[in-house]
Amino acid sequence: MTTLRSALSRGAFAALLTGSALALSAPALAQEGPAVDGQAAEEAGEQGGIQDIVVTARKRNETTQDVPVAVTAISAATIQKYDLTSLERIAASTPSFVVGRSPSGSGATLVLRGIGSNTTSIGLEQSVAVIVDGAYYGQGRTINEGFFDLGRLEILKGPQALFFGKNATAGVVSITTADPGDRLEVIARAGYEFRAHQMVGEAIISSPLTDTLGVRLAVRGSKMNRGYFKQLGTDQTYPTLDRTSTSQVVTPTNHVSGPAGDGRSEEFYVRGTVKWEPTDQFTATIKANYGTNKTDNPAAASVYYNCPTGKTAGNPAIPCARAFQSSSNRFPSALAASVPYANKDGQTGNQYKSWAVNANLVYEMDNVTLTSVTNYNWNRNIFQFDADSVSRSGAPGVFASEWSTFHAFSEEIRALTSYDGPVNLMVGGYYQKTKRDYLAWTASGGLENSSAPQPYQRYLANSKDSGTDGKTVAGFGQVIYKPVDRLELTGGVRYTHETKDSYFLQPYSHPIRVTQGIFLPGQTIVSNQSFDDWSPEVTFSFKPTSDINIWGAYKTAYKSGGFSNSGILSPNAGLPDFEFDPEKARGLEGGIKTMLMDRQLRFNVTAYTYKYTNLQLDFFRSDIFAFTTINAGSARTRGVEVDFEFAPRALDGFDVHGSVNYNKSRYGNAIGAPCYAGQTRAQGCNLVYVDDGTANGTARPFIAGTDTVANRQNLKGQSTANAPQWTATLGMNYDARLPGGLTLGMGVDARYSDSYLASAFGNPATRQGSYVNLDATLRLRTEDDRWELAVIGKNLTNRWYATGGTDAPNTGSGTGGTTGVIADQIGFANLPRTVMVQATFKY
Repeated sequence: MTTLRSALSRGAFAALLTGSALALSAPALAQEGPAVDGQAAEEAGEQGGIQDIVVTARKRNETTQDVPVAVTAISAATIQKYDLTSLERIAASTPSFVVGRSPSGSGATLVLRGIGSNTTSIGLEQSVAVIVDGAYYGQGRTINEGFFDLGRLEILKGPQALFFGKNATAGVVSITTADPGDRLEVIARAGYEFRAHQMVGEAIISSPLTDTLGVRLAVRGSKMNRGYFKQLGTDQTYPTLDRTSTSQVVTPTNHVSGPAGDGRSEEFYVRGTVKWEPTDQFTATIKANYGTNKTDNPAAASVYYNCPTGKTAGNPAIPCARAFQSSSNRFPSALAASVPYANKDGQTGNQYKSWAVNANLVYEMDNVTLTSVTNYNWNRNIFQFDADSVSRSGAPGVFASEWSTFHAFSEEIRALTSYDGPVNLMVGGYYQKTKRDYLAWTASGGLENSSAPQPYQRYLANSKDSGTDGKTVAGFGQVIYKPVDRLELTGGVRYTHETKDSYFLQPYSHPIRVTQGIFLPGQTIVSNQSFDDWSPEVTFSFKPTSDINIWGAYKTAYKSGGFSNSGILSPNAGLPDFEFDPEKARGLEGGIKTMLMDRQLRFNVTAYTYKYTNLQLDFFRSDIFAFTTINAGSARTRGVEVDFEFAPRALDGFDVHGSVNYNKSRYGNAIGAPCYAGQTRAQGCNLVYVDDGTANGTARPFIAGTDTVANRQNLKGQSTANAPQWTATLGMNYDARLPGGLTLGMGVDARYSDSYLASAFGNPATRQGSYVNLDATLRLRTEDDRWELAVIGKNLTNRWYATGGTDAPNTGSGTGGTTGVIADQIGFANLPRTVMVQATFKY
């Protein structure tokens, strides 16, 4: 394997050199072609040759080949072709991009090139920013949004702070929804997915009302009648003891709980757009959307996949397996009747609701374009789940519910000049105000207290109340200098000032847990944080011919510091255990983008190296069900990415495309990182944490005879989470014209991933092996596009893989000692094989 990887590494760099030589020696083959967007690009490709897609990676319209950014642009037609209607589906088809869904905490992790935030703290913001119609949606729960009826989608890799602000240290996913067109458009679409018995429907109507005013209304709904994951749970007993001290002798009360749901869901989304162009200079686009997403088990995809005994520690009848199966239980009826926000029938679930309004105003003067983007977005998430994710009997069972809301208002104003001279400018300002409210309740340990101050606290072990109010003010500017026609140099900087005011309180903790020193109720800790950052960026772009672009960039980025709203306060914890500092990035990126063979071949190569400092990590201690958020040292990610597309004019409607990506993402000096459960001193858990009153504390070597156990490690040299060293894609499309005005379209795309660790803490038990997944589509449509019948297959190899994970609660032992038992591993699994039939009618 080492030899193969070495050969592949040499091959990647050889490809870089070969590609550069081909590009520089082929100006006679280059031919200028018009830039088009989304659907037009798809149609142009069917005529042979390759057309560019217009992107807004630098807040101005540029083609994918001209912009000095590593960008993957996905057209509206491709999104529809493969039903890429969620970030998870997009990630499953995109190399170096990983999305993992979590039942709690932040709700998800988004990873690009091996850099991302783990999921266990709701206070951690994503390292990959999600931008919708120019506005920032940075929360992990964003994956619950319905992304359909899109104009295009762009994945910008690497730090993107200058134009997109904080929390874009790893990259940006920029989503542009469809606008009204200049003609009446009516679309009706219905689909049926066989594995989940899912019914999907969409309806879109778009029409100009006058010469200057257009509207568009898009609606999508779906309902699953069976989950993607088999539910292995059975009826179990949860015994409770009504007492406030372990010395009391009482008779247990047995509560029976049935199996939880299998993950079936239903969703509804609606979006309305009004576009007004009263003059050639002014355009106003107003969008409003509303959505709901419900599932009967948020932990259905939480799979026990690696356990020391091959069985789950909580229930030996439940096997550990890399299979599309999980087990958990609903709330016992007595708990369901009292725990806040528990479903009254005890069923687990997740209920997500959101709405947003976005106003985009553009005023184009002769040499200056003014843009304003105003956005307000709100979401609420309520979940109920079996928090140890295993169907088991006994007091160790954990049942949790949560209510959280997030509000964000933002305003961005920018000006871009377009003078004929060599110098142009972009300047802008940004303001954002956010508010997070978080409430949580946990029943565990068989604890009961009929004398609790409030009836709803009777079965609680602990409850939490936390919130954060945030404000961000930023200014940014860029100088664009073109000393000659084919050379562009730019330099810019973004200044960010941010404040976060937070609090945390545990209103109630069971007296036994207080006596044991696990919880400290009734005490409020308050945090007032302020951050300032300068993020500069410099780029160059040189085009020796119109179809060759040699580019490079120096970039920096800043990820917000903050407060861990979902932490736990104990007598041994304090404010430093909740606060964490900003994460920063800086480094170099560059490459060559080419169109060769009369624009029949696109061949691009990118190389990069970035260093990340003060990495934000959140750790779940499985033995005591506690959370710790820290800044852990540094990491470096470096690699080479090669992508190509070949669309021969001699074979109309055919193209083949692919990519090969090498990425090495490793921790630098990361002293003080928590040890994974069961990690021994010989395995690297050989440092002792020393609280110095800061968020990070210090760590010193373990001293035999003085220290009982160690509790920290240095992650230096370990891989970051979800960072395969090699990924690759290969696919083809062919549209064949049939008699009678019909077209038969076929497409197949394969994605390969090398092995990787699913954990951020170097746990070898979380290693995911290499895999290949396969997507395919078959379409029959009329020449005028009035109707289309399609079959869409995803993950046809039915390969299971983890996109993140955590140690299972109440498992693992011996951490920091001479011997240890690794915790059972829970993986956030991908979706299994799905096959959908879909009919589309257009007018």
